[in-house]
Amino acid sequence: MIENLVNGLVLGGTYALVAMGLTIQYGIARIMNLAFGDLIIAACFGTFVLYSGFALSPVLALFLIVPLGFAFNYFIYQIVMRPLVARAPNSEALEVDSILVTFGLLFVIQGILLVIFGGAYTSYSYLNTPVNVLGTIVAANRLVAFVLALIFGAGILFVLFRTRWGTTLRAVALAPESAPLYGIDVNASARLAFAIGGALAASGGVVVSMYQTFTATAGVVFTMKALIVVILGGKGSLTGALVAGLLLGVVETMVAAYIDPGLTLAATYTVFLLLLLVRPSGMFGKAG
Repeated sequence: MIENLVNGLVLGGTYALVAMGLTIQYGIARIMNLAFGDLIIAACFGTFVLYSGFALSPVLALFLIVPLGFAFNYFIYQIVMRPLVARAPNSEALEVDSILVTFGLLFVIQGILLVIFGGAYTSYSYLNTPVNVLGTIVAANRLVAFVLALIFGAGILFVLFRTRWGTTLRAVALAPESAPLYGIDVNASARLAFAIGGALAASGGVVVSMYQTFTATAGVVFTMKALIVVILGGKGSLTGALVAGLLLGVVETMVAAYIDPGLTLAATYTVFLLLLLVRPSGMFGKAG
């Protein structure tokens, strides 16, 4: 029981981490990024190359992969997304345009990964040693992954809720029309938020690669799970993304362990539908 709970928290921590990245991109930049999961997979392969080719540990690889994720998303926003923002008459139109554009970006990233790495499942062995936790045995790589997810999650929450810079970003998320009246550059804030979301996607990819197999076409699964967590937690709520991610990870692990591994996706959608029937705005979303 304890082993499954720990594994569920590890998986849930990963879901929460990547969902927080998507929440920031959507909540602040107003971009619905369907290529988000493919950025995670790209980071998985990047970590794999650094570990297997250069013997660089995934923990150290974070210092390369995360800045690259930030820079890539900053560039994508500046070159691709900014023209969409400039021409969109309202946030609804921007959301539709961003879905179409990032849907195309999804296939570009996926195609490049397929050409370079092929379609086979990939993994590497890192800290795959047993560790005793509360009387049960858990793989050390899962514990490291969980700790890293907590560190990144706590770090982004601290920045957004305890710094002036974070207050500016939250102001843009809550009132993008009124923010310029207080001297806030909305476009610069959105660009920065989109890049931060990409950095979190990259960190999520590093974490995922430590204990899961992955393939070039698996990005859509992570995008779907991140979207579910974002909606469950409440649109724009980082706290909601954290709680919903942990909940989803524990539910999936328990269903796989005690019922049937083939029913994990069904369990995910069951929790999703039941919660939305009770609270359509999500756990931490604003009603109405």
